[in-house]
Amino acid sequence: MTTFTIFLGLIVIVSFLLIVVIMVQNPKGGGLSSSFGGGGTQQLGGVKKTTDFLDKSTWALATLLLVLILLSNINLMGDASSVESQVDTDQVPVQTTPATPEADNTNE
Repeated sequence: MTTFTIFLGLIVIVSFLLIVVIMVQNPKGGGLSSSFGGGGTQQLGGVKKTTDFLDKSTWALATLLLVLILLSNINLMGDASSVESQVDTDQVPVQTTPATPEADNTNE
């Protein structure tokens, strides 16, 4: 398993988590945060704390996703340069052309 495959798996997992966190939020202030608070004075977890957690987790997952993409790109570019160096060091067969009969007749 290559490191690029590991980065690809992590990117997929973080993307899925980011989608879930974004879908839980409601742009009008509802969503999961209003379910916990109920809109009244009884706030077990607190609407504000839930909204802050969802907001911070969105930013953290988005930042992590960007970092993983950049690291996988750097890793992919590093793998490509190592492949090019291996091609340069390998023996490449030399193609020879057959001698023409005119070249042999010059000594006569």
